[in-house]
Amino acid sequence: MTNNEKTKSEKFTVSGDQLVEKIKHLIREGNIRKVRIIHKGKTVLEVPLTIGAPAAAAMIMVAPVLAAIGAFAALVTECTIEVEKTEKPQSK
Repeated sequence: MTNNEKTKSEKFTVSGDQLVEKIKHLIREGNIRKVRIIHKGKTVLEVPLTIGAPAAAAMIMVAPVLAAIGAFAALVTECTIEVEKTEKPQSK
């Protein structure tokens, strides 16, 4: 992270069947540093992502993790996704 970038966290509550698709969508955005899956207030899985990796490469690297998330998603009705994003400050 450079001095010009700021980190912010966002949380999304999703149903189990939406979990994998939401994570794929977030990764495609390209500014995600870390994804954390929380169920009943406890972190179940935390996945750091490479900054600046093209979305296609990130998806390939995360594919095994997505398979595990899919198995977990089948067992839960609802969970929270917390993402850590980098933001570049807007020019004045």
